[in-house]
Amino acid sequence: MAPHREITAWRPGVPGVVEVFHAHYTEYAYPMHVHEAWTLLIVDDGAVRYDLDRHEHGTPHDTVSLLPPYVPHNGSPVTEDGFRKRVLYLDLSMLDESWIGPATDGPDLVDPVLRRRVGQMHTALAHPGDELEAESRLTLVAERLRGRLRPRVAGTPARRDRPLARRLRELLDERLVAGLTLDEAAGLVHAHPAHLVRAFSEAYGIAPHQYLMSRRVDRARRLLLDGGAPGEVAAATGFYDQSHLGRHFKRLVGVTPGRYARTGIGRPAAGPF
Repeated sequence: MAPHREITAWRPGVPGVVEVFHAHYTEYAYPMHVHEAWTLLIVDDGAVRYDLDRHEHGTPHDTVSLLPPYVPHNGSPVTEDGFRKRVLYLDLSMLDESWIGPATDGPDLVDPVLRRRVGQMHTALAHPGDELEAESRLTLVAERLRGRLRPRVAGTPARRDRPLARRLRELLDERLVAGLTLDEAAGLVHAHPAHLVRAFSEAYGIAPHQYLMSRRVDRARRLLLDGGAPGEVAAATGFYDQSHLGRHFKRLVGVTPGRYARTGIGRPAAGPF
């Protein structure tokens, strides 16, 4: 079977939803990366295998997967037929950072009611004029998610990032577009460069440069769907040029920035997902 990559992505006018992303991949495997938003994932055909916080997880058909922001994950199809997935990227207004620990410990939720509600929300989001329905369904989805995660909150120890790694992450977030060299970062946090890289990688399971590129690609996705030209988006998100953006974008998303941007023109009608 020839490799297949089909995507549709758009930014809906619904508070709390950063992006809607539908995809059909066969052989594509995306590398370790992070998002600044919650990733709410359902798989309609096939299954996805992924690593989160150094533990392997999967997405059977009736599962809803909630991947927390800032925690690295990857993904690949389980079979050669690949998978079809629908993803909602949600900001922290629905689930704040206090839920990151419980979601990291148990990202895959077998919950038919939640699965049905997420599917209904995707249907509403695909129809212009149904924003109120989508907002209402999002409220119910968020409430259900909090209810599923809450029982684990009390028994979940607080996650403590190593102070050095956390400080570097803060610096990377602050300098997302401008960037900084490893020597600059080491000087600012008063640590040897090699020790700083090890501390960050051990704390987050991803190297500092991978974290920075993931965040830049995330921002580029939003700007592209808002109508930005790839060359302008590259400059606005800290990439050296359009080619630099394209290389990292395709590695993390599976398609070029130009192709991705074209999916955001208008809102799609309900499709086969």
